[in-house]
Amino acid sequence: MGRVEGKVAFITGAARGQGRSHAIRLAEEGADIIAVDICADIDTIGYPLATLDDLEETAAFVEKAGRKAVISQADVREAGQLKQALENGIAELGKLDIVVAQAGVAAMKGQPPMQAWTDGINTNLIGTINAIQVALPHLHEGATIIATASAAALMDAHNKPNPGADPGGMGYMVSKRMISEYVHYLATELAVRGIRANVIHPTNCNTDMLQSEPMYRSFRPDLETPTRADAEPVFRVQQAMKVNYIEPEDISNAVLWLASDESRFVTGMQLRVDAGGYLKWYDYHV
Repeated sequence: MGRVEGKVAFITGAARGQGRSHAIRLAEEGADIIAVDICADIDTIGYPLATLDDLEETAAFVEKAGRKAVISQADVREAGQLKQALENGIAELGKLDIVVAQAGVAAMKGQPPMQAWTDGINTNLIGTINAIQVALPHLHEGATIIATASAAALMDAHNKPNPGADPGGMGYMVSKRMISEYVHYLATELAVRGIRANVIHPTNCNTDMLQSEPMYRSFRPDLETPTRADAEPVFRVQQAMKVNYIEPEDISNAVLWLASDESRFVTGMQLRVDAGGYLKWYDYHV
């Protein structure tokens, strides 16, 4: 018996990166997967997003693990598309036990700047809320919701040496911080119903989002065209442990724990998988 044997998980942003990793890990432990992704680029995002081929490959990995996968191309910014994708999955798989609201983009250095702000907020924050709220009517006692925020949500943003220079980058931090607050209050309302809701805060994670030209420029603003080799040593500034980044599987192990009955009394948690980043930036407080 796997740790989530017989459960059904709804995962957004599942075509690659963390979302794909979560789908595979949950499938390895017995879950069937409803996987969605936009499978198209967004103009203000300065790196290619996943494709339909990527999403189909995720499904193949799930099936290789011996579980079922129902995939849909859907934009998390559009609640109607998510609702249809989820209902299609439930019609085939019969129920819903786990929600993993993973889909997200980094609009750092996006152009035009205020559209980058809007696209980042709408994808990361509104998209997370949409995924959770279309799922709520289908959740039952024992179900669990897991939202992906970021270590960026926990950083002190009061010092803005260059206000307005990168609205897309600031929008990323804002969206992730607001996810944290939204899930905190949602968890309170769901606790009496026997449904859990938690947030995971990853630090730099080795995905296409991190390994991208806009992210390299964010970490190396002193260079006009920084490369991966230029940026990677600076990635370490985010973590107290001596690593430049973590891997998607490191987050997936936390997702699995929060999805399983091993964490059955854990709700409202802001779980940091950040290689000690928070410890580096903040004094102890309750």
